[in-house]
Amino acid sequence: MEKPGTPIITLKVEGMSCSHCAQAVTAAIEAKDPTAKVVVDVAGGTVKAETILPRHVVSMAVEEEGYPVKG
Repeated sequence: MEKPGTPIITLKVEGMSCSHCAQAVTAAIEAKDPTAKVVVDVAGGTVKAETILPRHVVSMAVEEEGYPVKG
């Protein structure tokens, strides 16, 4: 997943319960950074994004889909 120099942002996300949730979160992040690599762990409630975007932009994209970001 890791490209040299590209940070990985890890978010704790509430409310994800299925593959549709994972797809929605992934699409929301990729809409802001089409080169992002996103891994969603629905069971663990985490989203990891390898992206050039700042953390607050990734968090905002996830929250705009209706999934609260914690921490």
